[in-house]
Amino acid sequence: MTWELALVAAAYLLGGFPSALLLVWMATGKDVRREGSGNVGATNATRIGGLWVGALVTAMDVAKSALPVWAMTVLNPASVWLAATMLAAVVGHCFPIWLRFRGGKGVAAAFGAFLVLSPWPTLAALGVWIVVLLAWRWVSLASMVATASFPLLAVLIDRPNPVILGALSVVAILIIARHGSNIRNLVNGTEPKIGGRGEA
Repeated sequence: MTWELALVAAAYLLGGFPSALLLVWMATGKDVRREGSGNVGATNATRIGGLWVGALVTAMDVAKSALPVWAMTVLNPASVWLAATMLAAVVGHCFPIWLRFRGGKGVAAAFGAFLVLSPWPTLAALGVWIVVLLAWRWVSLASMVATASFPLLAVLIDRPNPVILGALSVVAILIIARHGSNIRNLVNGTEPKIGGRGEA
């Protein structure tokens, strides 16, 4: 159990690694927290640093949650430990100790963890994200719809046990809650679409 707890703690710390902050600063000298929406996530990093910076941030955010979850599948694949590692990685991204608990919205981090635990439902949710994005051009809306669809897709495709399903649902609720400002903007008609500026 000692090693499992250590890996869960490491998942939180790694999940909170400030990818967007560091890569945007390296590429532009700017602080992503003071530019655009101020969010330390891939969408705002793309707006500030460009497509390649955004792609690198996305890749790092996916990897920093996928790696510890994969490591737990090797160390101890019991559902409770896999669920704990996933939650720790996503919570670490959303509330990183490195940035005084003011992190991103968790979409890419959740994608990485989901991809390890349930690859086919994750790819199906990615398809939902792409369809919504192409139809309405709101990244936030695509992220929320895809995230909300994931537990249902997991049930339909993988039929996960209650522990894993509960953890997936908690992550989905957390991510949607982190999009509170985007929801307000969508309701008010002020949410920027792809190519625009503002909340991300």
